[in-house]
Amino acid sequence: MTADSVPAQRLARRPLRASATIELVSLAVLLVNIAAGNAQEIAALFGPVHGVAWLFGILATWRDPQRSTGAALRAVIPGIGGLLALRALERATQAAPGAVAGAR
Repeated sequence: MTADSVPAQRLARRPLRASATIELVSLAVLLVNIAAGNAQEIAALFGPVHGVAWLFGILATWRDPQRSTGAALRAVIPGIGGLLALRALERATQAAPGAVAGAR
């Protein structure tokens, strides 16, 4: 792995990072909404946003060339799975400095 490939991999994981952040923030909004009285309008807006971000995080993790079974399983955890999978993928990238990008 060259010095240029690490920033390229971080750029390739930008959609996963965005979906993981959206997933966590939307879950926090939904939980605060439940605690504050459960306004149906907020739940109707942020529920689908959370679900789509969660599914996108699973798919983005699945498509990553450095994914492992552990990273894929972490991605399925609602709320924080995207962040956990992202951390696992970053560790796999750092642990395999001689790996060819795209090889498993």
